[in-house]
Amino acid sequence: MSLHPELTAFLDLVEEGRLAGRAPLHALLPVAARESFEQASAGLVWPWPRQVARRALTARTRDGADLRLRLYLPEVACERPLPVLLYFHGGGYVVGSLDSHDGICAELAWRTPCGVLAVDYRRAPEHRFPTALFDAEDALRWLLAEGSALGLDANRLAVGGDSAGATLATVLAIQAARAPQDWPQIRLQLLCYPSTDASRTTVSNDLFDEGYLLESATLEWFYNQYQRTPADRLDWRFSPLLCGDLRGVAPAFVGLAQYDPLHDEGAAYAERLREAGVSVTCRHYAATHDLLRMGAIMPGIDQVYAELASSLAQALQH
Repeated sequence: MSLHPELTAFLDLVEEGRLAGRAPLHALLPVAARESFEQASAGLVWPWPRQVARRALTARTRDGADLRLRLYLPEVACERPLPVLLYFHGGGYVVGSLDSHDGICAELAWRTPCGVLAVDYRRAPEHRFPTALFDAEDALRWLLAEGSALGLDANRLAVGGDSAGATLATVLAIQAARAPQDWPQIRLQLLCYPSTDASRTTVSNDLFDEGYLLESATLEWFYNQYQRTPADRLDWRFSPLLCGDLRGVAPAFVGLAQYDPLHDEGAAYAERLREAGVSVTCRHYAATHDLLRMGAIMPGIDQVYAELASSLAQALQH
């Protein structure tokens, strides 16, 4: 299936900007890359649901840092606490923020409906692996302790994210399966175009190396910023596809972009989950990486959100 004409036109504009001298993220220093990403994000705003309240919160990490959180609550009549999705934004562990992914969280909160707790985990290279993962764990434990006071039912819990954020969600799901006495039950892992194996290249890495929004050179730059040494890429917490045992992991909805360097490893992870006896719904969309933020660019994104929300609602309803 070919790309939508609207998305093709958007990619052409991105390429024109490149030819005019706009540097790709991997050619910038991390601080400048973040500024560039946020500026680009401002141009992707679409009319997402406004019937969603936002609340700024703070959790304390294991090393004493303040971890910013943002809670999204749909303005719906509800007689009992809301189920909750713990959400991690994408950005290769280097860029991305609560603001850049605000629309995604609002859509999922309103459409499911559920509470969405978004985590502003610390980014590389200032905070390298496994700091982002530790922040994700600390956010989950904070949610378990504080959720009921916020009107959330942490017994009806999903974890999810896009890109690097989806990778963090996969790791939490694996950890919960390995030590169920120390971790809550996770009803669903919502994984949108995750990075699952930084240790090798795939066919999709080569096919979509350039010109499809996320470039392989940028992906490699992200990994270099995040890792402490190259050996980190062989750690299953960095590359979940390398995990030896996925039995008992939470059911998964895996959404993949067909024109994405990460496509093949995401598909391979979905297959590994199936082989381990995990219930998996895997969808392949005719889009590029970052498709959840393309609501203002191409048609069909509404249907993607409908599928994501339906899977969440089904998993969290009882």
